[in-house]
Amino acid sequence: MAESKSLRVAYGEALVELGAKNDKVVVMDADLAHATMTSTFAAKYPDRFFNFGIAEANMVCGAAGFAHSGFLPFVSTFALFGAGRAYEQIRNSVSYVNANVKFGLSHSGLCVGEDGGSHQSIEDIALMRVLPGMTIFVPCDAVEMKKAVFAAAEIDGPVYIRVARPVCDIFTKESDPFIPGKANVLRDGGDVCVIAAGLMIPEALKAAELLEKDGVSAAVVNMHTIKPIDSEIILAMAGKCGAIVTAEEHSIIGGLGSAVAEVLAGRSAAKFARVGIQDKFGQSGKPADLFKAYGLTAENIAETCRMILK
Repeated sequence: MAESKSLRVAYGEALVELGAKNDKVVVMDADLAHATMTSTFAAKYPDRFFNFGIAEANMVCGAAGFAHSGFLPFVSTFALFGAGRAYEQIRNSVSYVNANVKFGLSHSGLCVGEDGGSHQSIEDIALMRVLPGMTIFVPCDAVEMKKAVFAAAEIDGPVYIRVARPVCDIFTKESDPFIPGKANVLRDGGDVCVIAAGLMIPEALKAAELLEKDGVSAAVVNMHTIKPIDSEIILAMAGKCGAIVTAEEHSIIGGLGSAVAEVLAGRSAAKFARVGIQDKFGQSGKPADLFKAYGLTAENIAETCRMILK
């Protein structure tokens, strides 16, 4: 069986490892450290951990102050509270002045499950993507999560790391490259290319296997960096395959699908379709059931590919 680990656990472990290498790393949370797994860092480096309580806006402003003082702050809470409740502070206190603050926001997308639509951030990538200077990582497994944390630390400016909640199979390797702004081709193909990110990567790979049974050759691209987007690979695959399908655990408005569409517009005649949350809020339910209800499945990705190839 494949090794598995929660991305939020991997995030907490990566912070501890980074903290051992860099004593300027500080971590802050909004009273959710045992859910975001920053509690791992707090236990190891209590003098460099700060719990701001349920005061996300204050936490972001505090992080900006740490950054201006030469520290490397990582801010964590649920994605809905971080990207939503503290949006003005992220915009004006961090992004506007290019403060060196990193956001590791967990419990993103539908995979929060039973917490329901009020806690499911299906618009966080859109909010972060529109901010000038913001880098956005969407790791697909625990190995890639660690790479994202260390890559974020090397970037001078704000970075958003989307941290999923569930335990996921690990299918990338330590030796696989993780270069900000450069996607990884996980599977080559010539008929259609599925560009996916995060928890949709395993579904995209399964979809490619389903299509193979129909004689359809499907490529799969892991777009782990949503911003800056890898325009080169998108246009190359559009030219090679003539058909592109995006798959994301996010609204199709403003996320990966929109980013890819912006690259293709005016530069490619490739057929194009988006699999994602279709302009709806989430609802309460087990993650697997929600993914099925919202079409975030290998079967729906495969069927979307078949549809645009007709």
